[in-house]
Amino acid sequence: MIDIDGSFGEGGGQIVRTAVALSAVTGEPVRIARIRENRPRPGLSPQHVTAISALAIVSDARTEGVMPGSREVKFWPGEVRGGVYDVDIGTAGSITLLIHCLLPALAKADGPATLTLRGGTDVKWSPTIDHLSRVALPAFAEFGVRARLTVDRRGYYPRGGGVATLKTAPGALKRADLSASEAEILEGSSHSSNLPEDVVRRQAEAATMVLNRAGFEAEIGIETLALPSTGSGITLWSGWKGASALGERGLPAERVGSQAAEGMVAELLSRAAVDRHLADQLVPYLALAGGSYTAPEVTSHASTNIWTASRFLEAEIFVDEGDVATFRSDL
Repeated sequence: MIDIDGSFGEGGGQIVRTAVALSAVTGEPVRIARIRENRPRPGLSPQHVTAISALAIVSDARTEGVMPGSREVKFWPGEVRGGVYDVDIGTAGSITLLIHCLLPALAKADGPATLTLRGGTDVKWSPTIDHLSRVALPAFAEFGVRARLTVDRRGYYPRGGGVATLKTAPGALKRADLSASEAEILEGSSHSSNLPEDVVRRQAEAATMVLNRAGFEAEIGIETLALPSTGSGITLWSGWKGASALGERGLPAERVGSQAAEGMVAELLSRAAVDRHLADQLVPYLALAGGSYTAPEVTSHASTNIWTASRFLEAEIFVDEGDVATFRSDL
């Protein structure tokens, strides 16, 4: 059984999700201890419990310690099975983080899978659903991941209520070398629910102004919604790069739009191939299949993911830091 120190590096929930995901892929049982030990509320949160439990169902795994607040988990994986699944994370637990946990295993399932996922689509401390569908999934596809995501309903913090459908097909992963390219079409989505109609317009206009000042033009779509949850946000994307910002009480819509645009400008001006968040999300596939890419920096999440992958796989991931960081694994 592989032992993982859940307090290593940034010591958050990502190390748990990556560890159980790679356990399911490799068939190696794992014990994760000291989970989120240095966080204000140590141990598993309800959304971590849901992610592990969902993966256990998909991979026919046996588990111990999978409950809110638990600081130690054991996971014995079985065969990853395709099929039809319905997963309710509860309130605004992140649908995107759940998908990141499940995808590596579903790529080696014994057949196609269809998952209906309920929770939050656009919530703090996680990728937005647009970043996942427009940026991450196309990058994962370069490594052989076959997945299609549709958003049936957005869900914001704290009520959630979002619904997304993920369809996957198994297939062998392959090496991918992602290189920086000329700027592609810059697009975006400004959206809100149960808020004045001008919120989405003000977010989009503020983002456009920042982008134009930096020499970029964007096509930003607008969604004014009436959903069970209330909230707003904007995501921008171009190729394997994206940036986003979410609305919150007391934060002007103009500031939400400009925050997303400022982040996007920083990514676009970098000579890197992928954005700083996608860089850590790609680590499991880099370790499993080999390849290379560049990113603006090596984040703590990326370093932690590299360390976690090294516990399961013999592949060594090299990182060279310069004007941009180069991630490389030769299998």
